[in-house]
Amino acid sequence: MWQCWIGSGVLRRRWRGTLDVLPKSNISILQRDVNLSRLPSRVLTYRKMSSCHRQLRLPGGLWRRLKYSSYSASGFHSRFFCSSLVHNQTDPIEIHKKKLTLWFSHLPQEEKQFGDYFTPETMHVEPLILERKPEERKGPLITPLLKPSQAPQSASVTVEQLFEPTQQGGRERGLNVLLYGAVGTGKSTVVRKLVLDWCAGLTLTQFKLLVPFSCEDLSQLSKSTSLRDLVSRKYLHLKNIPLLSGQSDQAKDVLFLFNGMEKMKLDFRISSTELCSDPNEALPSGAVVVNLLRKYLLPEASILVTTRLSALDHIPTKYVKRYAQIYGFNDPDRQREYFTSRLLQQIGEKPRNQEAHALIELLYLNLQRESQLATACFLPSYCWLTCAILHFLHFTDVQAPIRTLTGIYTSFLRLNFGGEVLDMGGSVSSQNDQNSLMLYVVRTVGKLAFDGVSKKRTSFSEEELEQFVGGKTKTDEELRQLAVFRTDVLDFFLVPCVETKRSELDEKEKRYVFAIPAMQEYLAALYVVLGENKTALEKLSKEVTMVIGQVGEDVNTLISIISKFIPLRVFAVFNLLKLFPSLFEKISSRSKGRIARTMAAEMFRSEDSFNEDVLDQVEQSLLGVHGPQPQERLDSRAFELYPIFMGGLLHYENRVLLEQLGCSIKSTTVAQITRTLKRHLAAEIVKWQPPEELMDLLLLLYEFQNPRLTAEVLLSIRSIKLSTVRMTPLKCFVLSSVLACAPTRYHLEELDLSSCHLTNDLLTMLWPAFRHTHNLNLCDNPLLESGARCLLDALLGNQSLRQLSLMHTGMGDKGACELAERLNHHTGLQELNVAYNNIGDNAALTLVDACREHPSIHTVHLYLNPLSNVGKQSLYVRGVPPEQGGTGRRVKVLASVTEGSDISEDWHPILSVISKNASSWESERVREQLQIFLRDLEWGRKQAPSFWKKMHFRRVEKGVRQTLQMLQKDIPTKTGGSTK
Repeated sequence: MWQCWIGSGVLRRRWRGTLDVLPKSNISILQRDVNLSRLPSRVLTYRKMSSCHRQLRLPGGLWRRLKYSSYSASGFHSRFFCSSLVHNQTDPIEIHKKKLTLWFSHLPQEEKQFGDYFTPETMHVEPLILERKPEERKGPLITPLLKPSQAPQSASVTVEQLFEPTQQGGRERGLNVLLYGAVGTGKSTVVRKLVLDWCAGLTLTQFKLLVPFSCEDLSQLSKSTSLRDLVSRKYLHLKNIPLLSGQSDQAKDVLFLFNGMEKMKLDFRISSTELCSDPNEALPSGAVVVNLLRKYLLPEASILVTTRLSALDHIPTKYVKRYAQIYGFNDPDRQREYFTSRLLQQIGEKPRNQEAHALIELLYLNLQRESQLATACFLPSYCWLTCAILHFLHFTDVQAPIRTLTGIYTSFLRLNFGGEVLDMGGSVSSQNDQNSLMLYVVRTVGKLAFDGVSKKRTSFSEEELEQFVGGKTKTDEELRQLAVFRTDVLDFFLVPCVETKRSELDEKEKRYVFAIPAMQEYLAALYVVLGENKTALEKLSKEVTMVIGQVGEDVNTLISIISKFIPLRVFAVFNLLKLFPSLFEKISSRSKGRIARTMAAEMFRSEDSFNEDVLDQVEQSLLGVHGPQPQERLDSRAFELYPIFMGGLLHYENRVLLEQLGCSIKSTTVAQITRTLKRHLAAEIVKWQPPEELMDLLLLLYEFQNPRLTAEVLLSIRSIKLSTVRMTPLKCFVLSSVLACAPTRYHLEELDLSSCHLTNDLLTMLWPAFRHTHNLNLCDNPLLESGARCLLDALLGNQSLRQLSLMHTGMGDKGACELAERLNHHTGLQELNVAYNNIGDNAALTLVDACREHPSIHTVHLYLNPLSNVGKQSLYVRGVPPEQGGTGRRVKVLASVTEGSDISEDWHPILSVISKNASSWESERVREQLQIFLRDLEWGRKQAPSFWKKMHFRRVEKGVRQTLQMLQKDIPTKTGGSTK
């Protein structure tokens, strides 16, 4: 610090520190507005001494003014001569602002998994906050379904407006403001933004000091402490702050913030909480808060309290000046603003930015339709979940941290319910009186979700809610627990159904659905994996085992002592006690096996075989279905995420998060389930599976995040055919991650990714998958020239490739020439298909020459390319061996249904490929090529020397004409569909 003294007209300051931090210019005398750098009569000199003295020489007149006015009149302090930088570094309030900024800018781990794009300032969207009168503080929530005339008439306010002086008085007494709302409406987010804005001087500038407290933290304090000690314990730099001394009216510049008041048990009865006005007197933490709210302790200080609906009456109305309810995002525009700030913040590249804009527009259209998603996104928490899932579906890349769909839902629940418990009641709670809130959710709402999944239902009546959530008659403590749960938590998961279902046209009762459809499957999976779905035998055996476990040790000890004196065999009967734990273990093991069998059975349900893959279903639930709506029962749907969530919940990282929520899954349970699951998957996977079901299986293995299990399951898979599956970055990442678990000796016979909408970026993500295949089929993907180059780079690590199909990928002449240059890197390649790629004569000849020089290529497909008759003849000549008039090694070139004057022996496969893909290919181009085939056949027939050979030509002509007729029938259908 600085030490200042006066002597012989020279002001000396001693700095106990290093010179590199000293200001070199613009040294000003505070409160006198005198800048020494502007004084020409004296110079500033430095004298290097052991104590680092620093001399400041001042003009005589200026020194006398300072000596007789500043020093003698008001007392001379060192801060007058400290720079503003040093002042800020020592001012406790400035230190407090810096520390609060650091603490409240810290994002939870759930945010960091999406990259370092976010800050609380850029992603914050102000929720709707309405001031309420005391008598209407328990009014109904506003939902997007209510008409404007039904909404409360109070005006929207900000937190800053809530602390403006009221008409009843000024700031002689501080204001107590209570901000309340349901779970997920954004109370904690508002608090974080409020603190950061105060630190930056953007709001609540009338308060010099803001002291935030977590009520959950305060509730854990067991020792009595004074207000000042409580503040200094949390904020050491405020230990001696004068604003909290209680003297004069300094506390009017202080705002206390208590977040989460429902976590504390406040008792305002004087018989239980004594009055106290001394900020230095030690009291229980609850008593300190009560006296602050009573305005008996620091009455000039203002207080902001946030709480949930169930704790609204914990503070008597006479101690609350203003009530305000936070409603979340009550309209699609506010929701759209949130999605825009989120998704566009996450994406930095321009192409991805355009994709994010398109997603936002689709999402906004779905919200405007007053869909079920719009009801869910009324809560900002579900807006977060929606953005997290969309980011997972569309913007997964190899650089980002590993994320799973199950992990997103688990993180979502940890953000909202992490560490929360339900008290059994009473004035003082102990650890034994508290139950995990999440475990309570699983045993009630999870049981309801499981019942719905088992019966294929998504909506529930009020009677069903009462049955599963209310249950049987309960004690007073359990009823109190249930009331808190229904008020605070139940509406978070279950909301009124807004979509009319055909099965409910004649029903007048109100129906409820899960806010997000996938949440039903997640909670049902959690209910099963936690072992809550026990049979009567399992429940009985567990209870017996617990009783015997408590008594068994004492009995065995007693018997062992008595048997030394009376060694009677009758005492051996007591050894039966040891049988019950082992019996329970066998029953429990069968239970774990049943969980694995359930996963396998749900994974391969025949009625779900031809549905879209799970990831597409998840996307449609968020973005809606655009176009003709599916003609199916709306209250019955496939629950294909259910087994995938069951597998994902067994992942170690998810089990760690669940442990924080009070839901424990033991490693022995995981091992037992995994053993049985591996056996059942191996039996099912050898059967043929539709591409969509196979994609779901790959997702299950990815969600499991168990490389050993994945490797063992892959040994039963010989081919992966995902043709027509719309591949996305996430699906490519899933496929590559699963195949990366395979041992180096493992190879697929075939990897079929035809018609999968692959692009260059997706090819890059698939590099690990290409290393394990003999036959790679990438037909009908818009790879173009650059895609061909990218693919060749990806295939460098594959020395086992035998067949490569690139038909209809748009590679063109440049792509074909580049392919010709790099063929020598793939010495094992035997067959190459580049048909329908707009390859001309010269590029085709170059490619065939390279294949002829290749040690193992024996077949090249070049049909449906714009080749001239001369070019086809040249290709045929280049491909024949020397003994038949050609040069080099034999290479079969398939350029048409004819080979010169003969019919190609592969004419039938060529026509089969064209017939199969004619409906999806460019009709005019295919018809033109078929007419060329007819001309080639007609010319060859005329050259045929024998009758039988002419008949063979006519047979092939008939096949080509049939294909041409089929193509012409499809053209009016396409035209009519496009016109419509």
